[in-house]
Amino acid sequence: MEGMSEEVQSGTAPVKTTCEHQADCLKRIQAILDGGATEEEKEHFRLNMDICQPCIEMYKLEKCIKEALQGKIEKKCCPDKVAAAIRSQIVS
Repeated sequence: MEGMSEEVQSGTAPVKTTCEHQADCLKRIQAILDGGATEEEKEHFRLNMDICQPCIEMYKLEKCIKEALQGKIEKKCCPDKVAAAIRSQIVS
């Protein structure tokens, strides 16, 4: 893979204990968990997960939070009258 060392490609690279791109990695993790990540982002994440301990921990935490929130949310359908009122205000 272009731009990656042979160690990273072969899976023999040492695990990193710090992440230089934590904010970007968090955005990527959230996109993956929300189903909005591109294939390229997913592949980058898969490769990074094997070598970056902070990203592994961040992924586990974000996944746990998402699962906990989904268990607490009650899904209800919006009444047709409310949906129609919202649509009419958006259109006008």
